[in-house]
Amino acid sequence: MAFTPVLTSEWTKIRTVASTTWTLALVFLITVGFAALFAATFDAAGQEGAFDPTALSFSSMQFGQLAMIVFGVMVVSTEYSTGMIRTSLAAVPHRTHFLLGKMTVATALALAVGLLTSFASFFLTQALLGDSGVGIGGENVLRAVVGAGVYMALIALFCMGAATMLRSSVASISLLIPFFLIVSNLLAGFEATRSVGQYLPSNAGSRIMLVVPDAFGTPEAPYGPWGGLGIMLLWVAAAVIGGLLVLKKRDA
Repeated sequence: MAFTPVLTSEWTKIRTVASTTWTLALVFLITVGFAALFAATFDAAGQEGAFDPTALSFSSMQFGQLAMIVFGVMVVSTEYSTGMIRTSLAAVPHRTHFLLGKMTVATALALAVGLLTSFASFFLTQALLGDSGVGIGGENVLRAVVGAGVYMALIALFCMGAATMLRSSVASISLLIPFFLIVSNLLAGFEATRSVGQYLPSNAGSRIMLVVPDAFGTPEAPYGPWGGLGIMLLWVAAAVIGGLLVLKKRDA
């Protein structure tokens, strides 16, 4: 089967399911809303470490990340919970085409929303910071803003791979949200476990959003922004490959 009809089919599925549309809308609303709140109430004098106005724009990414995790899981697991996976695989028996088509469409949507969110958060936050803000033309600023959008898309893609392996919305969300929001922060927050925590996908990938490496007391990492994004890409590749292997070996 040609790949283009698979993309068209997956696009139709995603845009006609209200829950996925609303979840993407929440990514934007939550991230931008909390970014504006943080910028409006920010007090530079009370902060530890160097001040990075660009990074402040993305201080609410963890909240939007919650919705992006749910989006990535739902794109895959909804078909299993409704039993539609059997119909989908009957229509597209080539399972590699089926999964890659689904991931391609969903990741493109996640990237579009991620970039819209990162640029909106940046410009709104810098406007609220006034003289303390920076312009998009500042050194490494555009890299950080674009990188924030790419980071969100990679979160969604990782969750799609994990959900394909787990095949359950409840199991996937129950594991992924603590993994990204609790385990990663705990391991990175203590010196004894930092050497492990800094190589987890969210901690490594979020480095792309920093212009000042030690902003807000962020611990030093043995890699730079691009190295961190590369580590996250390895995690995402492992999740996608794992999902593909499970899909090809297990019955629907």
